[in-house]
Amino acid sequence: MQAIPDHMPEHVSVENQFPADLFESMVGFIEQHPQWDQYRLMQSALAGFLFQQGCQDKPVVRHYLDGLFRKPEVAPR
Repeated sequence: MQAIPDHMPEHVSVENQFPADLFESMVGFIEQHPQWDQYRLMQSALAGFLFQQGCQDKPVVRHYLDGLFRKPEVAPR
């Protein structure tokens, strides 16, 4: 018998197709803002959309605020 986990996995993989112009804009943004990557950008965008649509789930709000106020990571010297 297979055990049922007590909680959902922390990360799931999602595959999506974007219009080419939207993808190019995302790549341009990431090139200009090295503290961002495609994963952080998509997490922030999804959390922002859900929050703006009225979702008040604590994890969504946390990801939304983290996307707004996350301090840039400083590279070690």
